[in-house]
Amino acid sequence: MKTQQLADKELQAINWNDVDQYPLFDVCDEAVSKSAQRECFENTLLLHFSKTLEEFEFILDNDVEERVYVDFIVNKDGKVAVLNIEKNRIIQEQIPEFDGIISRSLKSLPPVEPALKRGIPVNTKCRIPIVLNSE
Repeated sequence: MKTQQLADKELQAINWNDVDQYPLFDVCDEAVSKSAQRECFENTLLLHFSKTLEEFEFILDNDVEERVYVDFIVNKDGKVAVLNIEKNRIIQEQIPEFDGIISRSLKSLPPVEPALKRGIPVNTKCRIPIVLNSE
């Protein structure tokens, strides 16, 4: 019983958001530092979003540079799901299909290795900023 209590206490003390290894795509190197893993993961994701968004002809009025934040989760099985897309009224009005495009883009991602905490696959919440401009 005491061993179980100690294990439970230790599990509660672990900061599960501070992972030992970030979620990784095949192109990312798991042997590099955690910050380099995160950078590779985010850059690969942003590149994927850019390619998806390039397929659509967005027309933004005037010289607009808008930032959209995509909150998503990579679960312990490596599946990706959108939690929230934070955007302003301009994007909502001018690109009403934006959420659907981002959700489809995430579904077509290459396989993702989940984040690891003490060697155990864990769920990870991520936030990626996407900059849209009218140029």
